[in-house]
Amino acid sequence: MLVCALDTKGEEAAYVKSLLAEAGLNVRVLDSGVLGRPAFSPDISAEDTAFAGGVKLAELAARRDRGEAVAAMMRGAAAIVAKLHDEGEVAGIIGLGGSAGTSVGTAAMRALPLGIPKVMVTTMASGNTRPFVGQSDITMMNSIVDISGLNRISREMLGNAVYALIGMVQGRREAERRERERAAAGAAGAALPDKPLIAASMFGVTTLCVDAARAYLEQHGYEVLVFHGTGVGGATMESLIHTGYFAGVIDITTSELADDVAGGLLGAGPERLTMAGRSGVPQVVSVGAADMANFGPPDTVPPHLRANRLLHRHNPNITLMRTNSEENRRLGELIAAKLNSGSYPARTAVYLPLRGVSSMDAPGEPFHGPEEDEALFSTIRAGLRKDIELVEMDCHINDESFALAMARKLVELIEK
Repeated sequence: MLVCALDTKGEEAAYVKSLLAEAGLNVRVLDSGVLGRPAFSPDISAEDTAFAGGVKLAELAARRDRGEAVAAMMRGAAAIVAKLHDEGEVAGIIGLGGSAGTSVGTAAMRALPLGIPKVMVTTMASGNTRPFVGQSDITMMNSIVDISGLNRISREMLGNAVYALIGMVQGRREAERRERERAAAGAAGAALPDKPLIAASMFGVTTLCVDAARAYLEQHGYEVLVFHGTGVGGATMESLIHTGYFAGVIDITTSELADDVAGGLLGAGPERLTMAGRSGVPQVVSVGAADMANFGPPDTVPPHLRANRLLHRHNPNITLMRTNSEENRRLGELIAAKLNSGSYPARTAVYLPLRGVSSMDAPGEPFHGPEEDEALFSTIRAGLRKDIELVEMDCHINDESFALAMARKLVELIEK
């Protein structure tokens, strides 16, 4: 599947289509252009795309409202691509464009399940790609030059993107073929039945805890998917919980909520820490990395925070700020409120590590802060509804005993 505005990117789209066809792939082209004539006849016209988005193309062209036009084509492209996938017609998708084309192309890609190859060649790839990628598995490729005609660089970039998509599509087909052959032969190498999935949240400063819990859960017949607490990671985890992927959740690292409270960059949005409680998925929750909010390079930290707060340069691109007692009180209130709002309190347990919440929050480490931690613990202690189990352990979050206690509790909740 190729998604592109053929009124402005027709030459480039024709080049991409020819490379895909040379590899033996059947290519369907969806036109998302609004104002001009397409450079060649697509399989899905701009009129069809606009209609699927709930509006006539002529009306969009007459109004000349770019924002409205892009939104309509995003809706239409997503609807058409999702329908084609349901009919077994989409093995992979590629898009090309600037900001508008990327908005439309990635909307179509986000409508597809995880695992379907998705490549977006775009001038927007080296900036903030979160609005385009969302919780999907889109590969964003920097076009280097604007997608405006074919030249020695654009040919190279478009070719590499096409070859990447070809490799993904053909590789998946070959893997599926081999698996069918093994299954038909009853071979020992055939895939085992899928194990129940567990979602886990992690930051670098809680890795030891997550690794120990993951090892225990895997030994007991579960497969663990670990999500990095970068905002997108937590949002993706919540989205997959909502869609029924998981038998349970071990939410060790709730640091994205600390970013919400303290003004950091890695918040995961209002859905964070809500979906398991709404859906009845067993969950064990802790407060990993609640001692920090995340900012970019040091000069991106707001001046009033640079002057008055404890900062740590984690790497050239990330500066950490120690959360203070007031922020930890607000964080405790937020965690309690989110868990209290769930409909299945008996399927939730909260674990507090009283000797520190991250590898940086330990004696001799830069964020060691018993007073700040106690502000968090006492607020959760006071605010959490009484029918949610609360366990306090006199250990550090990265102690193996704490990790195993959380993992055992999750297995218990699932098996109930």
